[in-house]
Amino acid sequence: MEKAALYKLEILFLKIIPMVLAGCFLANTILSYFGIETEVLSYVAGIGILPLLFIYLSSFVFKFCIYHRMFIYYIFTNNIICFIDDKYGIPISCRSYLMLHLIVAAIFLFIILYLKFKLCKH
Repeated sequence: MEKAALYKLEILFLKIIPMVLAGCFLANTILSYFGIETEVLSYVAGIGILPLLFIYLSSFVFKFCIYHRMFIYYIFTNNIICFIDDKYGIPISCRSYLMLHLIVAAIFLFIILYLKFKLCKH
């Protein structure tokens, strides 16, 4: 593969990966609420802090719009909520926990849509 094609493929993947990860995180949360354990989503979309930081830094290096970084912020926020719940426990019901995740997803979705259609040029 030629260098220019690899560069374009790299850019494409860096733009799409946060969106796919965010979708997998939300799907995993919803499916878990209904008792459907999907290990494959954890294997495909599970991401630690270092790879997330790499994707975040790359979004600045390649001058991505803030719209693209919002998916990274959502993943980070989701990870923080899950970490707090795992380490300390959030004293709410499973339904309320799902609602918390859905509210966070809705807030980010609203911001993402606003940024996509009002600020980003492409």
